[in-house]
Amino acid sequence: MSTHGRRALITGASRGIGRELAIGLAARGWAVGLVARNGEALDAVAVECRTRGAAVSNAVADVVDRPAVGQAVQTVVAELGGVDLLVNNAGIVESVETDFLSADVEETWRVVEVNVRGPMLVTHAVLSTMLESGGGRIVNINSGAAHDVRMVYTGYTVGKGALARFTSQIDAQYRGRGVRAFDLSPGVVRTDMTAAMPLHAARTDWTSPQDVVELVAAIGDGRLDDLGGRFFRAGVDTAESLLGQQNAILDSNARVLRLAPIAADDPAV
Repeated sequence: MSTHGRRALITGASRGIGRELAIGLAARGWAVGLVARNGEALDAVAVECRTRGAAVSNAVADVVDRPAVGQAVQTVVAELGGVDLLVNNAGIVESVETDFLSADVEETWRVVEVNVRGPMLVTHAVLSTMLESGGGRIVNINSGAAHDVRMVYTGYTVGKGALARFTSQIDAQYRGRGVRAFDLSPGVVRTDMTAAMPLHAARTDWTSPQDVVELVAAIGDGRLDDLGGRFFRAGVDTAESLLGQQNAILDSNARVLRLAPIAADDPAV
């Protein structure tokens, strides 16, 4: 089944953006490893990927369950021969759109846990095999909530901010060994999760899932490696627009989460 150099593992692959990524990458010649909690839905996505000629490995796991994640990654690596692109897509948002005090703090923490512990566990399980094969790319599906102040969805906002820091840490620590990490906001794709959020009740302008697929494919192909550790936004950024602005992005150290100094010699920064 091995398709060396074009083997992707996608979490949350049974529906929504994860499903679109699985099918979109499969259609582009990638072998795909699919991970999600719903085995029946995962099998259906696997069938759709195989009809596009892709090699497929699927494994059921909750991303916050370390033993299950380890077993799932082992299955995908064994069946595909490795992982060259990891997409940490699985994530959740609070069920109630409200401020921190009005929310159930246990649910708030559960959102943080899924959106941070999940990518950490999956990345930890995948990273060794990536390094052994000479490198790879990691895409963390993030959000503008990582850097914007929001009046609602505290857990989601905190979790995405932490995820952005995780992305920059992984890219900095392992880029010398061939691994690049990226934050990718999908914009607002119409999914079960976004459609249920009151925040988007009146929305008519949705991001096309194909815009997300195109950016992930460009990352997987290595076209954006020099911009590792940075934040992209589907529906606004394209591979071409990012490459066209690459020197400006690097010169100004743009698209990263950092503390803004008072002045160039601010001792607190």
